[in-house]
Amino acid sequence: MLLHSQILGQGQPFVILHGFLGMSDNWKTLGNQFAEQYEVHLIDQRNHGRSFHDQDHHYEVLSEDLKQYFNHHNIENAIVLGHSMGGKTAMFFACKYPELVNHLIVADISPRFYPVHHDTILAGLNSFDFDQIKSRGAADKQLAKFIPQVGVRQFLLKNLFWIEKGKLAFRMNLEALTENVSEVGEALPLHFKFDKNTLFLKGDKSEYIGAQDEAIIKRQFPKAEIKTITNAGHWLHAENPEEFYQAVINFVN
Repeated sequence: MLLHSQILGQGQPFVILHGFLGMSDNWKTLGNQFAEQYEVHLIDQRNHGRSFHDQDHHYEVLSEDLKQYFNHHNIENAIVLGHSMGGKTAMFFACKYPELVNHLIVADISPRFYPVHHDTILAGLNSFDFDQIKSRGAADKQLAKFIPQVGVRQFLLKNLFWIEKGKLAFRMNLEALTENVSEVGEALPLHFKFDKNTLFLKGDKSEYIGAQDEAIIKRQFPKAEIKTITNAGHWLHAENPEEFYQAVINFVN
């Protein structure tokens, strides 16, 4: 089973991995910008977007999905960028297959363990009854009972699609993601190491990468730079795309 992707532009391969409950579409605007210089692969990870559904969801299988994708498209010497869960997949993949990765960019996640913190979001999504919810407006109203932030709701509701006329559904495999949510916070194995150029980007309003993470990052990614994106939280690429784009381009060029 091959991961679904959108491929834009020409040149050195530039692979982008979205975060938990996201999809490749979230990266379309930045992807088009990067595609002015690179062959950009916007990937849907398993159980997300238009990719296949499976009951297994952990970093071992996520990185093997990516290896299969690289093999299928004959990708080598790639730039790999991942956000949050996608950042962990990217780290895992780069440590296992360093010969395939030229530059690694990790957006707002550290190699360490994170406790489960998506409970409210998952409770909100699992509360949907699509026999009752017949419009995006009704879906937003239902999700607002759990999530007050409009931006977070808009991000999550991008997963909605019309499965048939008059019938909404989620693209992601909500059952598998709910069952495996604890896997998303798992730490990178301590013996994993990547000795090539690596950039960690953190949002100045995010708590995902703190001062205590710098030593952890440097131990497993000795050539890592850590840069802060201003006026941005965890979704730094969406909240300050101009600064995010410039930081990435400066690094890879």
